[in-house]
Amino acid sequence: MEGDRYQQETEQGNRSAVLELANDPVERKRFLKMAGAASAASFSAFVVAACGSSKKKKAAPPTTTPVSDETAQFGPGDIGIMNYALTLEYLEAKFYREVVEHNFFSGKVGDLVKQFAEEEAEHVRALTAAVSRAGGTPAKEPQAHFPLENPNQVAMLAYTVENLGASAYLGQAPRIESKEVLAAALSIHSVEGRHAAVLGTVVNKPITPDGAFAKPANVETVLAAVKPFLS
Repeated sequence: MEGDRYQQETEQGNRSAVLELANDPVERKRFLKMAGAASAASFSAFVVAACGSSKKKKAAPPTTTPVSDETAQFGPGDIGIMNYALTLEYLEAKFYREVVEHNFFSGKVGDLVKQFAEEEAEHVRALTAAVSRAGGTPAKEPQAHFPLENPNQVAMLAYTVENLGASAYLGQAPRIESKEVLAAALSIHSVEGRHAAVLGTVVNKPITPDGAFAKPANVETVLAAVKPFLS
């Protein structure tokens, strides 16, 4: 029974949108046109995360929670992935709203923070609409509290949060089945990464902390990282 379950999970993974796009040049060209040039570079990172270094490498049996169950608490399939992303975007949007309200920054940095706040709010609206279009119920905004002490501490926290968000999207790449959902995830992932890079220059931290290839983060890791902020 366990072997049958693993086979089903492997077959489901092989049907994911990122693998289909990696193996089908016609679909890949169509997808990149839909996703836009700004997201094309991110697609390579998704392929690396989803496919690994060798297509012929046999997957090892799962030793922890099955990949297919990672976002089950947020809903089934792509709806669960989108609701998971929506929950994270709620936290980011709330964080930036509070930062703007506290007037920690002025000048160019202040303008950037306001822009980031608006973009995170747009992510929330877009994901909420996408879940509804897919026939799901959008996740509710969680209660959260962020420690906002001074500009340096806030900027460092923003840098950490944005990198976490980018790695969370990358972590779901192998599981996404819809090319439309993958295109949306790529578009948001790209923006999160750019936010993190800009903030890296503000706090004098690496703009590419993982080097040439970004590292994905699984749901357990991401939720553990945001747990201290949940009320």
